[in-house]
Amino acid sequence: MISVYKKKPWVHSVALLRSCCRFFFTAIMRLVILDDYDLASEWAAKYIRNRIIQFKPSAERYFTLGLPTGSTPLGCYRKLIEYHRSGDLSFKYVKTFNMDEYVGLAPPPGCIPALHPMIPGLPRDHPESYHSYMWNNFFKHIDIEPQNTHILDGNAADLPAECDAFEQKITAAGGIELFVGGIGPDGHIAFNEPGSSLVSRTRVKTLAKDTIVANARFFGNDLSKVPTMTLTVGVGTVMDAREVMILITGAHKAFALYKAIEEGVNHMWTVSAFQQHPRTIFVCDEDATLELRVKTVKYFKGLMHVHNQLVEPTHSMKNYKD
Repeated sequence: MISVYKKKPWVHSVALLRSCCRFFFTAIMRLVILDDYDLASEWAAKYIRNRIIQFKPSAERYFTLGLPTGSTPLGCYRKLIEYHRSGDLSFKYVKTFNMDEYVGLAPPPGCIPALHPMIPGLPRDHPESYHSYMWNNFFKHIDIEPQNTHILDGNAADLPAECDAFEQKITAAGGIELFVGGIGPDGHIAFNEPGSSLVSRTRVKTLAKDTIVANARFFGNDLSKVPTMTLTVGVGTVMDAREVMILITGAHKAFALYKAIEEGVNHMWTVSAFQQHPRTIFVCDEDATLELRVKTVKYFKGLMHVHNQLVEPTHSMKNYKD
């Protein structure tokens, strides 16, 4: 009898390769390094696009997506809007959960309540609220249903109850499939600042002085106008997601990326917790790698041909229509 190994050795090599790839794609921390901010944003957007399309969402099976605010994800949002406008991506069967919201924002002078149906009420109409941010930079440009967007209410009468209800909504939605996040220069994700519990849940959080000073630029550099408290998902809330993608760009976040990748898990750098998540992707630009060891950068750059298999080919909804 002729041995199968002798007859078709390539069959077993391919099977072994596929097995290794399955493990690699489901149980490893990945660092994807792109040349600049625009390319990092595009890679992240392509990944989100492929994940949604390959999931094949429907009225019976929604894709749940966790979303951040801030300057870092803007490029990614612009690309996702572009994909939607070209007919390649739909958010009709997507539910979103945002990371955080300020507490107690006062309405700006001359503000007209309920600027649009997705953002009722004065606090949400504030130009610096994350409700306004998400509406202006993303939601109003895509076909997502308003009732499928979930953002914490920083003016709720009972803030702890609002946080508990948010956790319950995530559970009711079946958990989050992909949580996208950004970080601050001190390595905080959402508003889980240094010293936050790595098993924390959605809660009321007092902002550190450094964060208040950093956010003053959004409030006319008037510290008295900057909110001192927020509602934020916890590190544990994000860790519960089936997959996490963290966007890190710019030299000012290089030390935080170093802490996230090359040092151990530390509650003073909350982003480091995602070393322990089975499916974490860090997407960064060249500037953000400045504090990493040369051999670390070379190692992960050497895996780009593998990482790019996640976004190439880029799928289209046009090929998945009923």
